[in-house]
Amino acid sequence: MLSREKILEQLTRHLGELFEVPPEKVVPEARLYEDLDIDSIDAVDLVVQLQQLTPRRFKPEEFRSVRTVNDVVEGVLKLADEPVPR
Repeated sequence: MLSREKILEQLTRHLGELFEVPPEKVVPEARLYEDLDIDSIDAVDLVVQLQQLTPRRFKPEEFRSVRTVNDVVEGVLKLADEPVPR
């Protein structure tokens, strides 16, 4: 089962590897666009990486409302808890 800490750890790693975001900037209240300089194309790349944490495929509309690191963590947690469609 995924924990909030595991998701935040993976998110921090992906943000660092893909976009050179320093780990100390990846805090729950950090805004993706304003504080971490992530644009919409970057957000798609990030979602692709985060899909590896859960067997569910993410739909773009599920992440349209995310604005902060905490929003991403909550979104992944929610999707990880939903049953996989057959």
